[in-house]
Order: sequence, then structure tokens, then C-alpha cells
Amino acid sequence: MNTKPTEPQTSSRLHSVISSLADRLAGSVFILPTVLALLFLSIFPLIASLYVSLAKFDIAPGGFKLNFVGLENYKKLFEGSEGTHFLGKFAPSTPLTWIVFGVVVIALAIFMARYLLNARVSVSGLIGRMLLVFGLGLITWMLVHTLWNEGRLGTASITLVYVFVGIFFQYILGLSLAMLTVQRLPGRRFFRVIFLLPMMITPVGVAYMFRMLTDTSKGPFTPIWQAMGLTDFSWVNNAWGARTAILIGDVWQWTPFMFIVLVAALESQPVEPIEAATVDGANSWQIFQHITWPAILPVSMTLILIRLIEAFKIVDLPNVMTNGGPGTATQSLTYHAFINWRALNIGGSAAVAYMLLLLVTFFAMIFVNLIRQRTVETL
Repeated sequence: MNTKPTEPQTSSRLHSVISSLADRLAGSVFILPTVLALLFLSIFPLIASLYVSLAKFDIAPGGFKLNFVGLENYKKLFEGSEGTHFLGKFAPSTPLTWIVFGVVVIALAIFMARYLLNARVSVSGLIGRMLLVFGLGLITWMLVHTLWNEGRLGTASITLVYVFVGIFFQYILGLSLAMLTVQRLPGRRFFRVIFLLPMMITPVGVAYMFRMLTDTSKGPFTPIWQAMGLTDFSWVNNAWGARTAILIGDVWQWTPFMFIVLVAALESQPVEPIEAATVDGANSWQIFQHITWPAILPVSMTLILIRLIEAFKIVDLPNVMTNGGPGTATQSLTYHAFINWRALNIGGSAAVAYMLLLLVTFFAMIFVNLIRQRTVETL
């Protein structure tokens, strides 16, 4: 009996194998352009900039050359010529300094003890929390020795002030305006549009506008400054005055982003629990605390995380409003990197940029793993 497959059967099997192989490769083929674009636009430049941060840029005949110097650029940031620029000027320790630092250390020790007493301790979790405690301890030590007692903030500390003070007020104002405009009040649609206008202006435009508004001698608010006795005061000549002006501009620009997302979150929550709580006699604060706040909390945590990552890149307002002054009092890390790049210190600029990357990653991981995750799990 002849069992040899016929030619049509062989052709059918070959076609089936080819079709199966094509189906398996189709996904890879379609996703390949995206992967290549991602590699070209992010990963390759990331690796290249890492090499640049380990090198020194020199002008050479016919172009330039990069001389490998190892960790020299990073060493300058922590203990060399860039140390006071990056970390700030450290003031001598005082009893208040030790008290504040001791309180933070005790809080971190309690945090570690609670984790170690937990039955679900893992090696990766332990290492991560140890790095977290060490990093927060170093940052606390830096802040308590540069914020007061004749200390001077560095670009790392100034950036942290911009990020956390700015986000705090942006969220509070955004939530307040959102709660106001979801009420059935006359003209609420009009004010929703008005509150969004700052987000439609470019950051450079916002910076120039607030530069004019804070001008106490020639700006449009000069009569107000005169009435307050501030005609002889200059924002840019006072370190905290200049930082406050930049923070006001940053809060004005980014509060609409918080506002519009929170409006959507508030309007998407079900009304049945609120109506039931009202019938049961709950007041407005009780409804917000037990119904509205838990409903918008996951959205709020994601919103804060997005703004946290973006806030670390602030550069337009310090550049235009104060030019980084007085001295280096308003320079952010991004502006610090830009100054080094403009001075052709390409390696130093890349080193500052990588320190900014590490700082953003550190706080983003803290927020995601320790704050947002626990917050969502408790709902």
C-alpha cells in the first residue's frame, strides 16, 4: 500500500507551516518599528549621555573630542568646585538641626521596624527600604543644614522646594476649584473655561508675564506695591522672595491641570451614595471625607505622580524671571545642567542631568510603592 503523501498534500502542509510561522512573527514584525523608535529616541541617547557624563569635552582641531575621566564630573558635584552649587553651603550643626534630623531618623527607624515585624518580608523589599531610608536620611541632612542658620540651598534642594511646595498648593487649589465648579452654581461653565486659560499659555509666556507683575517699579501692579510700601523691594534681590515669585507663577500655571482632571473625577463618581448619605443626615464634610475623597483618591495619586515627574524639570520660570538669581538662589537642577552646557561643560551638564534622573526615579518609586499602592489597597 502506497503511503507516500501526494504533491497537493505536501503543498498544503508547507502552506500550513508557513501560515503558522507568519502568524507567530506577525506581532513581532508589527511591533518592531515601535521598538526601534523607542531604542533610537530614548535608550541609545541615555547610554550615550551616560558616557558623556564620564568624559570631558574639549575643543580639538577640526571639531571636538571626549576624554574619558571616569567619575570626575560626579566628584565635582559632591566635593569639588560644583559642590556648593549642587548641594549648597552647609551651615554648622545646631541643637535645632539635631532635633529635626533626630525626629526624621526616629520616623525612618519606626518605618523599618514595622516592615521587619511584618510576616511578608522579602529580600528585594528589604533592600529597597534600606535604600529608601538611606536616601531620605541624606536628603534630610542636606536640607536641615542648608535651609537656615546661614546655610545656602543648592540646586538639588531648590528643586525639591519647587516640586513639593508647588504640588501641595496646586493640588489644594485645583481640588477647591473643582469642588466649587461641580456645584450647580450660575456661571460654572464659564468659570471652568476661565480656570483653564493659564494652561494654554506657554511657560515662557507665563514667566515673562510674572516678571512684569512682580516688577515693583514699572509693572502693572505698581500702585498696589506702593500702597504696601514695597516700591524699594525687589523680588530678584531676595533669595526667598525670588523663589516665592517663581512658585506663584508655577502654581498659577499648573493648577488648571489639577483642576480639570479632578473635575472629571468628581463628575464621574456615582451620585447614589451621596444621595443616601444626605438622606441619612450627613453634612458636607462627612460626605466629602467618607464618600468623595475615597472615590477620587486613586485619580489624585496618579495625578500627583504625573505632576511630580514633570515638576522636577522646571527651567523656564527661573531662567526668564530671575535668570537663576540672585546668585544661584533660584536655579533648578535642569537650569544648572543648562548653564553647564552653555559653558561647554558638556560632561558636567550630563552628570547633573543624571543626578536629576536618579532623584526623580527615587521619589517616583517612593510614591508608587509606598504611598499610592498602600492608599489604593486601603480603599
